Order: sequence, then C-alpha cells, then structure tokens
Amino acid sequence: MEAIVLVGGLGTRLRPLTLDTPKPMLPVAGVPFLTHQLARLAAVGVDHVVLATSYRAEVFEDYFGDGSGLGLRMDYVTETEPLGTGGGIRNVAPMLHSGPADPIVVLNGDVLSGHDIAAQLKVHDEGDAAVTLHLVRVDDPRAFGSVPTGESGRVTAFVEKSPEPVSDQINAGCYVFRRSVIDDIPAGEVVSVERVTFPQLLTAGATVLGYVDSAYWLDVGTPAAIVRASADLVSGVAPSPAVAKPGDALVSPTAEVHNSASVHGGSALADDAKVGPGAVVDASIVMSGATIHAAAEVVRSVIGANAVVGAGCRLVDVVVGAGAQLGARNELLDGARVWPGVSLPDVGVRFSTDA
Repeated sequence: MEAIVLVGGLGTRLRPLTLDTPKPMLPVAGVPFLTHQLARLAAVGVDHVVLATSYRAEVFEDYFGDGSGLGLRMDYVTETEPLGTGGGIRNVAPMLHSGPADPIVVLNGDVLSGHDIAAQLKVHDEGDAAVTLHLVRVDDPRAFGSVPTGESGRVTAFVEKSPEPVSDQINAGCYVFRRSVIDDIPAGEVVSVERVTFPQLLTAGATVLGYVDSAYWLDVGTPAAIVRASADLVSGVAPSPAVAKPGDALVSPTAEVHNSASVHGGSALADDAKVGPGAVVDASIVMSGATIHAAAEVVRSVIGANAVVGAGCRLVDVVVGAGAQLGARNELLDGARVWPGVSLPDVGVRFSTDA
C-alpha cells in the first residue's frame, strides 16, 4: 500500500524554529515530527511513501534516506513552484505504482493524530468511495471550514469558514484517495483539494465519505502546538509507535541533569543538553547542546540547539532560537521569541514580545 505525505510548507508561524529546518523535521518527542507519521503509516501496512517536498527539500532525504530504517520504501518529489494541496498530490503521482482503483493514503505533514487509519481504509473500501476524509468534531468550528455529512456518512458539502458554521465537523488532514482521482487532477496546475477537487467530485455525484473519529488530533502549526504535541507524545496522551516507552520525560542518554533539577511534564531533552542545579523544565523541548543554568524555570517552551538559558531565568510559552544566549534573571513570557544568535545581558529584564 502507498501513501503521500505533504511536507512542502514554509512553516512561517513557527519561526525562528523553521528558519533552517522544515516544520515536519522539528524535533518532537525526541525525533523529527514526520517520524511519528511515517511510523503510523508503516504500522497499518503502508510500505511505500512519497514525500511531496519543497522548502529545504534536501533535509528530508538526508535524514530518512530510502526509508528502510522505518521499514518503508521512500521517494521524494520536489515542488519547484507552489501548486496547492491538489497540485502537490498530483505532482507526485508518477512515483506511485498502485492501480487506478487502489487506495492511496494522503497525509498533511503538520497534523498529529491518533485516529484509526485502518478503520478509515475499511470505510473507504466498503463504501467504494472516490475519497474518504478523516473528520474531527471541534467545540468552535468558526475558525475552520465545515464538512457536513449525511446519515450514510456521505459528505454533503465543503463550507468555508463562517461565523455560523453548518457543522462542527472539520477536515482533519488525512485522506484516502482512489488512485484514479489523483490522476484526474490537472497536472502542473495550482489546485486546492478543499476548494476545487472535493467540490467537483460532489457535483459529479461521486461518493465522498467522511470518517469521523474522536481520537487525539492536533494541528501542529504553532510553537505552542509543537510543545504540546511533544509533551503529549512523551507522556503517552498521544499514541505513536516511535515512542518506545511513554513517561514523565524523555531524556537522551548523553544529556546531563543535576540531581536537584526537575524535568517533567512530558519534557524532551536531546543529546548533550544540560540542566543545572535547582532548574525546572516542564512540558518543554530542549534541543541538542542547549544549557539551562541553575534555578532557571522553563515551562511549555522550546530551547534551540546550543542555546543558553542563564541562571534564574523564567521562560513561559517561549521560543529560544539556536545559539541564543540569555543572561541571568531574564523573564520571557506569553509567546516571546528570541531569534538565533541573539544575546540578552544579565539585567533581569521582563520580555513578552519578540526579542
């Protein structure tokens, strides 16, 4: 069975983390986020994955190679100009080997989900569907497009964002396509599956099904969401075959944590990270070579590679770029972002904006 993963986005909402790293390659629970998606695909019997890449395309193949480390065969297709979701899917079609009626799983590269892909495939097969979408129900669907379904599970419409949504069901970013539907998307054109392909299928009377699943689901497009995803994976709230043993923290064997420090809440410490005496790291990502000095407090934050957090600092909901140096007693809050290489002096200043 084959799958396509769309990983071409720039990840602008995640800067500065994505200045040099594609969003799906950011470390989440100890491995690149994409690893969790690939491991789930392998677990349901997918053996061939094509990555639809664009931004920093070389990073993906450098890390995953031929995919054999995950029990997969992997190919890579680079999109030189933005083609939209449908255009991106169609762009990789020459790499597929499945027949016209075979199912192709398609994943957005920025969604963490625990839903049952095998059950979605079964619904698709039994319903002889052109496309089957994973749908989730949200408390406030106004920020999303709505996807209402009838009693049989057939999608009845694709409705844009509205202050009065017609349904609490939204597109969750995992699809099963009949291969022939992919081939019918115009090649080389900018096409949105949400705005063009799916509505056209409904107009033509094709069977488009919704598979509604209430399992864990999260769009990881922001720093806060990346941090939450990592903590949920480490602690086992979100399932992943790539997390061997969920627990209160994931600490690399080469990381150093002082015995008076506290690392908890699903925090992940990468290789050669250091946490000093009395420091607290709660529900955070600490990348390779980063140092958190004595009595510092880091909560729901990302500390970039080789960055330094000075003694007595307090960071809550913060991103610190690679190589940044925070002097002692600085307090950063509420989504503050420190760009790579920036240095803050030991002045005890409180920040809550970009630094």
